[in-house]
Amino acid sequence: MEFAHYFHRQIQLWGEEAQEALHSRRIAVIGCGGLGSTLAMALGGSGIGTIHLVDFDTVSLHNIHRQIVFTLEDKGRNKAAVTAELLVRKNPFLEAVAHECDFDTFAEETSEDFDLILDATDNLPVRERIDRWAKGRGTPWIYASVEEFNGQVCFFDRADFGVFAISDHRPGGIAAPIVMQIGSFQANLALRYLAGLPVAKDRLHYFYYDAEGELVLQKFALPIAD
Repeated sequence: MEFAHYFHRQIQLWGEEAQEALHSRRIAVIGCGGLGSTLAMALGGSGIGTIHLVDFDTVSLHNIHRQIVFTLEDKGRNKAAVTAELLVRKNPFLEAVAHECDFDTFAEETSEDFDLILDATDNLPVRERIDRWAKGRGTPWIYASVEEFNGQVCFFDRADFGVFAISDHRPGGIAAPIVMQIGSFQANLALRYLAGLPVAKDRLHYFYYDAEGELVLQKFALPIAD
C-alpha cells in the first residue's frame, strides 16, 4: 500500500512534506472512553506515526452508545487494547501501543518522549497530575471535558491548570454527539499543531447550548504560570 495514496486528501491540504513529518510524531492519549474513542478515530488515520493509548478500564455495556470504537463483542475487554487493534486495522502506517494501566502507572513507567499529550479522562485530579507531568517533561497537552450538552477544550502550553477548582466531581448524564463534537475539536487542535499549523494556546474554549438551543462558543485567556 502506498503512503501517498493512503493520505492523498491530506497531502492535497498541506503537502507531502507536512504529511511525512506527521509520521515522525508521537502522542499519548490518556483515556480510551468517549473522548478517547473519538480522538482515536480522528487521529488514528491521520498519519501520526505512533499513538500510545492508556486506560485501565474494560468495556461495559453502558459505554458503547457513546464510545464509538467499541461494539457489543468488546464487552469485558480492555479499552486501550481494543482501540489499538482497531487503529492498526485501519492504518497500516501506524504504531499503536496499548497501556492497560492507569495514568499514574503509565507516567511512572514510561520512558518515551512525546510531541503532544491528549487528556481524555473524566476527573479533575487526574488532569491536574497530567498537567504536572507534562510540564515536567516540557510537553504541551490538550485538556477536554464533557458533561450533558456542554464541553470545554484548552491547549495547555504555559498556562497553569491550577486555575480550575480541583475536585473529584463526576459528570452527570452525557449526550453521545457532544462527546464526539468536543473530541473532534480537540483532535483538530492536535492535528494542526502536529502538522505545524497555527494553534491558539492557553485559551479555554467553552461550548454550550443556550435556552433557545443555539450552540454558543465562549473563549477565555488563561493566566500564564510563572
